[in-house]
Amino acid sequence: MGRKKLIAGNWKMNGSLAANAALMGELLAGIGQPACDVAVCVPAVYLAQVQLLLAGQGGIALGAQDVSQHESGAYTGDVSAAMLKELGARYVIVGHSERRQYQGETDAQVAVKAQRALAAGLTPIVCVGETLREREQGETESVVSRQLSAVIQLNGERLADLVVAYEPVWAIGTGRTATPEQAQTVHAALRALLAAADLQAAGVRILYGGSMNAGNAAELLAQPDIDGGLIGGASLKARDFLKIIETAS
Repeated sequence: MGRKKLIAGNWKMNGSLAANAALMGELLAGIGQPACDVAVCVPAVYLAQVQLLLAGQGGIALGAQDVSQHESGAYTGDVSAAMLKELGARYVIVGHSERRQYQGETDAQVAVKAQRALAAGLTPIVCVGETLREREQGETESVVSRQLSAVIQLNGERLADLVVAYEPVWAIGTGRTATPEQAQTVHAALRALLAAADLQAAGVRILYGGSMNAGNAAELLAQPDIDGGLIGGASLKARDFLKIIETAS
């Protein structure tokens, strides 16, 4: 198993200049030399601040939470991949379930966003996941396969440069978590889909992103096809985030 684990924090729409400085201070003081990769995906307005806070260290990479599907131009409010790259971002989340739900992002738009990120030298963290209704109707694998296939079709020659995150929508911020077995089943299906498209994609990391926390991280990360976590609420608490990083290491 040559896949290095990745623990990525998603701050969502949280933070302030003071809170960010305090959180990053605690993380940098406690992280040491982790054996896994670590990233924090912060609101766009804080990228410059966190870039400065992270300067000169190698333990934590910077990430963004979204990217425009356009390169530049008359798209008020959008942030391009080139801008994110210039501000030191290494990762960017695309297709998070909250954006699919609240902003109406489609599979096709998510595929283009991944393409823009890759073209700018960013690593897209492509999110897929099903709702509770879809799970109850037995549609989990068809839904996540549809979502990932759109990205595969547009980015076929760059699949090895992606990160995928499986986020069961019914387990995000609800306190409900997929059992390790439920999560592993979906991760294995996603890995098979990637491998069928490109043998090089066997090295793609597939993160679990449904309410992973300090308490359940160990049994989730023990699954053969779970290569890390996309961490929401727990990434805003230094002690919890460090515990998950330690578990992954």
